[in-house]
Amino acid sequence: MKFAVILAHPRADSLNAQIAHTVVERLVVMGHDVVLRDLYSIGFDPRLMADELPHPAMAPPPPDVAAERRRLADRDGFVFVYPFWFNTPPAILKGYIERVLSMGFGYEPIVGGGTQPLLSGKSLTSFTTSGAPDRWVETSGALDHLKALFDNYLAEVTGLNVITHRHFGGIVPGLTDEAVADILDDTRDTLAKAFSPPALKPT
Repeated sequence: MKFAVILAHPRADSLNAQIAHTVVERLVVMGHDVVLRDLYSIGFDPRLMADELPHPAMAPPPPDVAAERRRLADRDGFVFVYPFWFNTPPAILKGYIERVLSMGFGYEPIVGGGTQPLLSGKSLTSFTTSGAPDRWVETSGALDHLKALFDNYLAEVTGLNVITHRHFGGIVPGLTDEAVADILDDTRDTLAKAFSPPALKPT
């Protein structure tokens, strides 16, 4: 399979960056083709301009969006890696979706009204972090709400198949090396369960 890993964290030494690089390394070891799009590193502009607003007579996408869509055109799966900020994805990731995975790439209008998904058959996997502990994220409904408004809605509009959303809570300064190693091992295990080829049955 061909994957695009989308990282949305401003620090190159963050746990999110380590998770993203671990995702890339693990998928490559498993035999998949992977591209990493580090949104802060590439200086992606998340602002949706007036001439990009969805409209039947809209102009062609601007050069940065067109180039990004070419990079993603042959990808079979998307892996998002990002922190919870105010229990939502960072603005740069939301802007990436609004500009890149929007009309003309993620979906298209149909005659008579409504839209048609363009990414059916492709997958969405997410790895997220938060400073709040897992217990609070679960009992408050924060993760469930985000999945409903972000993962599931994006999937419904674009046709993406949500594989899993692995969240790591309690990510605070001073995290031990052992804790980081456990998170990265968990990341590898999650990918192995989701994307390893099925075992061959004995003949």
